[in-house]
Amino acid sequence: MTDHHNMTRLVATPPLGWNSWNAFSCDVTEADIRDAADALVETGLRDAGYEYVVVDDCWMASETDSEGRLQPSADFPNGMAALADYVHNRGLKFGLYSSAGTETCQGYPASLCRERLHAEQFADWGVDYLKYDNCGDHAGRDAIDRYAAMGAALASVERDIVYSICEWGQNRPWEWGRNVGGHLWRATDDLVAKWRADPDEFGLGVADALDRMADIDAAAAHGPSGWNDPDMLQIGNGPDSGQSEHEAVDVQRPLTEAERRTHFAFWCLLAAPLMVGTDLTSLSGFDRELLTNERLLAIDQDPLGIQGTPDRRGDDAEIWSKRLRDGGAVAFHNHGESDREISTHVSAVDVPARADRYRVYDCWTGNKWETSGSLAMTVEPRDTAIVRVTPQ
Repeated sequence: MTDHHNMTRLVATPPLGWNSWNAFSCDVTEADIRDAADALVETGLRDAGYEYVVVDDCWMASETDSEGRLQPSADFPNGMAALADYVHNRGLKFGLYSSAGTETCQGYPASLCRERLHAEQFADWGVDYLKYDNCGDHAGRDAIDRYAAMGAALASVERDIVYSICEWGQNRPWEWGRNVGGHLWRATDDLVAKWRADPDEFGLGVADALDRMADIDAAAAHGPSGWNDPDMLQIGNGPDSGQSEHEAVDVQRPLTEAERRTHFAFWCLLAAPLMVGTDLTSLSGFDRELLTNERLLAIDQDPLGIQGTPDRRGDDAEIWSKRLRDGGAVAFHNHGESDREISTHVSAVDVPARADRYRVYDCWTGNKWETSGSLAMTVEPRDTAIVRVTPQ
């Protein structure tokens, strides 16, 4: 049996890694996964904390074996145990995907009613992380029942496997995710590589996902060993990315630098799992620097594990904050079409307001200054300033 104290330690902070879906969609191959593992090392992402390499949908053959076990497709000729070894040999952890239904979202065999069999397969292969989707026929069983079945199966095997519940936030999984053995659960629909998606399009844009995270008010359920997940990062993606080409969404351009800064700043402020979803072999210098920003990663990985929440949301400006072990982080987001100064006070955000002086640390520039409590930042359109505020 799995030691649950050990599992808590395993996900004491939100998991960081890379997932194949946004980059490669259903065309993923074994070579892509090996390249991603190598690139995590070469780009410095592994050393910054990104440790999981997760193979999303379409890795499996179209039929199970005679016992009902999953089999890798011809695009994974060396099998999953060998691929897990390759990933492990680079100081990384290996993840796979299945679904809590009869089929995956792309129509491949999945794990409903075969949870124990598949959990044992995953453990034998050396899997460290399972992303468990919500597609296929549910056989009349509700989400809690279906996800609990896999949670119990994972708990019964002789391997620690992080359990990522992906039911798109439909049944308020933050209320029951921990109870079924989950370590993180999707709180939103799928994220696409856009600022905003049209209502008739597939998925949510970055700004749409932030609206959703504000609206669902799930921060109380979030913390060490159980994380609200606003989906994988779209930094580095655009019209040519696998997901953008695969889904019913019109992605006309990559996210701008300001939009990417906002995307990453907010995912860190939310203490979200950070799963990079771009082709790492062509990662730009800007994106690599963004994804490895130590000041922002420290906010995401703060040991208290508190989710950032909105303090003020207006037409043109938003202020969100997050309590940290030694103070707080405050984000100033500009919705408008022109540069603007956005201001607040420590007493109006989630910073311990008990000091006469506070040290302020700009997470983009590294600049430091002191204040008696007033906070103000000038922010470009769609950009986000984020500061760390520490009582002196």
